[in-house]
Amino acid sequence: MAYNPKDYYFQKAKAQNYAARSIFKLQEIDERFKIFKPAYKILDLGAAPGSWSQYSSQKIGPRGRILGIDLQPIQLTLPNALFLLADIRETNLEEFMRENQIDPPFDIVLSDMAPKTTGIRITDQTRSIELCELALETAKRFLKHRGTFVCKLFHSDAFENFRRSLKESFEKVELLRPKSTRKESKEIFFICMESKFSN
Repeated sequence: MAYNPKDYYFQKAKAQNYAARSIFKLQEIDERFKIFKPAYKILDLGAAPGSWSQYSSQKIGPRGRILGIDLQPIQLTLPNALFLLADIRETNLEEFMRENQIDPPFDIVLSDMAPKTTGIRITDQTRSIELCELALETAKRFLKHRGTFVCKLFHSDAFENFRRSLKESFEKVELLRPKSTRKESKEIFFICMESKFSN
């Protein structure tokens, strides 16, 4: 079947006023693993266009807080979210949080970060694992003890090494390829629970 960017999940997201079809991936992750609770603090890496923050916002309620970060602007207003247009490798996140009265650690760190694809498989896979490692390093800095980390990876030869590093940092490491993932996509999601960090 030919690639169709405006498939069922695209239309469903549009009908429900969500920023992107990727919301249904996070929804399935949450339905499977029950990762959200009211009043949670969420760090959303690679947040644009904002659908994961939209879902998180509903789940954590008015007492919760979201900090979303992306290189692309996020054209959303959510009552419990703040968005930062920045490269996390070049930003002093501690200072930004302090200035905006966001008090880490976070209950959940989400990463839907993905490289701009080149069509060259090995290049795209290498860039994907680099972003996953960056997300994990960020989680080590800001995720609370026994917190949850969700991370997207383009499957590659680096998969097992990254999974091993996750198992060193979390008590439980699960995998999910959500139903809303396009058939041609190599993406897979790690759901890592009960972090061993002491933030």
